Amino acid sequence: MIERWNRDQVLALAPDAPSRKAAQGVSSPGKWSGAGATAEAVWGECAGSGSKPYRACVDLSEPAYRCSCPSRKFPCKHALGLLLLWSADAVPTAEEPADWVGEWLDQ
Repeated sequence: MIERWNRDQVLALAPDAPSRKAAQGVSSPGKWSGAGATAEAVWGECAGSGSKPYRACVDLSEPAYRCSCPSRKFPCKHALGLLLLWSADAVPTAEEPADWVGEWLDQ
């Protein structure tokens, strides 16, 4: 099991100060659905401005990030916001990842 990261460790991953600020804006549980975590990964769907939520997941072993948002920053605010939720113990533990997460992890 990978030890849960603290808030400072998560914010240190941000590419710049605006990304840190934006991540904190999407780190409230009400913005996320279908979130879960296993020993290897954290994932969830974040409501955005479009009709479909952004799907974000983080492979905790590398770490590696994936999100369906159009941001060119890595990690994006959604991945960082999800990690902030996870660091605050606000993401439920799951037996196995959602199908779309499993497909990414297998690649």
